[in-house]
Amino acid sequence: MTTTLITGANKGLGHETARRLIAAGHTVYIGSRDAERGRRAAERLGARLVVLDVTDDASVAAAVKTIEADGGLDVLVNNAGVEGRGEGNTVIGAADLTADVTRQTFETNVFGVVRVTHAFLPLLQRSATPVVVNVSSGLASLTRVTTPGTPTFAYPGVAYPASKAAVNMITVQYAKAFPNMRINAVEPGYTKTDLNGNTGTQTVEEGAEIIVRMAQVGSDGPTGGYFAADGPLPW
Repeated sequence: MTTTLITGANKGLGHETARRLIAAGHTVYIGSRDAERGRRAAERLGARLVVLDVTDDASVAAAVKTIEADGGLDVLVNNAGVEGRGEGNTVIGAADLTADVTRQTFETNVFGVVRVTHAFLPLLQRSATPVVVNVSSGLASLTRVTTPGTPTFAYPGVAYPASKAAVNMITVQYAKAFPNMRINAVEPGYTKTDLNGNTGTQTVEEGAEIIVRMAQVGSDGPTGGYFAADGPLPW
């Protein structure tokens, strides 16, 4: 039996990923900051709830103890994330960017990934086929963001793509450090979720496709990569 933890999974892409992995036979822990929302999501899906705030050391440590006591972990999906939009659901561009906005975005998207991954490494290393999936974004591609005429080039935000570019680097370095694990970054696509004020053009079913696929890679699968549903992405 494969045991999987998905952070930020009480709704959106995390919720759909949980649904699909449960259907594939995984035992899934839904990580949720809000205990009540997490409880309802877990009941809907037939998942297990672990209250988990990726920005809080004590919360993460408690989640490790819970999952360790239940038998361990095989797959970690670092899905929790924020975009950091401003008033009126507007993307915060360079002219209005502040250190505080950047710090808040990085606290969840970058430091949260490191905090959770570091805490669960001992459990993952005990697994026969450990997998880590870091939910990144196509906006993290320096190649795309510097290519005029593309939607990525046109995106004015700074903190969110910068945080996801950091996630990509973290992914590569962790994959090199732990060659026995399959550690990859994925781009779900512009998916309609609360993160972007439900402005996305894809459904969560479409967006979760690559997350679910990479959560199920075997020991001979890719590692240290950056993937969308239709294949590898340029860094």
